[in-house]
Amino acid sequence: MSQMASPALTRVARGRTCTGCGLCAAIAPGAVTMTMEAPGYLRPKQLAPISVAQDAAIAAACPGIIVDERPEAGAPVDDPLWGRSHFTGTGHSTDAALRHQASSGGGISALLVHALETGMVDFVVQTGADPLLPTANVTIATQSRDEVFAAAGSRYTASAPLADLETWLARGRFAFVGKPCDVTALRARARQDARIDAQVPLMLAFFCAGIPSAAGTGRILDKLGVKPDDVASFRYRGDGWPGFATATRKDGSQARMSYADSWGDILSKEVQFRCKICPDAIGNSADVACADAWIGDDKGYPSFEERDGRSLIIARSARGLAAIDAARAAGRLETQPLDMAQIALMQPSQARRKKELLARLSALIVSGRPWPRYHGLQLAAAARKAPVKQHLRAFAGLVRRLYQGRA
Repeated sequence: MSQMASPALTRVARGRTCTGCGLCAAIAPGAVTMTMEAPGYLRPKQLAPISVAQDAAIAAACPGIIVDERPEAGAPVDDPLWGRSHFTGTGHSTDAALRHQASSGGGISALLVHALETGMVDFVVQTGADPLLPTANVTIATQSRDEVFAAAGSRYTASAPLADLETWLARGRFAFVGKPCDVTALRARARQDARIDAQVPLMLAFFCAGIPSAAGTGRILDKLGVKPDDVASFRYRGDGWPGFATATRKDGSQARMSYADSWGDILSKEVQFRCKICPDAIGNSADVACADAWIGDDKGYPSFEERDGRSLIIARSARGLAAIDAARAAGRLETQPLDMAQIALMQPSQARRKKELLARLSALIVSGRPWPRYHGLQLAAAARKAPVKQHLRAFAGLVRRLYQGRA
């Protein structure tokens, strides 16, 4: 039996809880495709009827409907704020050029290069710049250090890395790099499709503060005085730490903006709604999660002064720990252990987000809009780490935005 209007996709659209990962398009190829919708987010569009079985598969794996965290047993640490860990540390790629090119020390890139050069995987599925529209993203398959190098650096705009999952599975063994919600969706799909665990030996994620719209990138170009059709290449970050948002014109000239200005003043204001109720922005479902290991200023706030990149590196699984150990032993990755309590000084916004999540989710529930179901993420324990006043402020803030139609 098929149905034209997918109940799963309809629920996600009503709740505005789509992450844009593209998994639904992979589950129902030909019937669902990802399209760009104003103000610049990727959303599924149903083109043809889908089967009841396909709709059930989407409903069981879509992170806009459910996030069901099922950690493997044996992790020595499982913190309410920072998740499970077999190893927590800071570090960087020992390849100086790669460390500079990447957004935060090249921790992920070093692991990818090691996986490729040792034959752990045939290729890497990751996000890169669209050659036809440099401010936008495409999903690519990289097979060498030079290709990983070219793709290094954050891409603060929409991407749907799971939309072509069937293509990648047909091609061979691969490492996957994505946003935490992408990895969550891939893990959930693995419970339905045994090929994924067999062919994806390494899933990597990065801490995520949300996906800005394409309109946000347009605002950066406006501020820089660069016309969209004159952009030859565009970097959101990297080429230093934290690096600059840099637009290169077709004549070779450049205009750039600091990370504090590009992210703090523009892109962070353009983040899609689902990201504001994200239960896992720290990659708890990944084998390894990496982030900026920001260094605090004299007031305890992260400093965005340019310096050599430094990654926060967390092994979420035994497989992830083995990957880190192997890359370190091969001389591709340098690490230093870190007390997990120190992460709050490097990533204070992530700590606040996790503590306030139950309050925000409660506001969504009382609004009557569909909401995602979250399991296994210690949300209540995280909430207990914040005072009641903070919860009330987070609850009231989202209620106000919902009432005003801004969420």
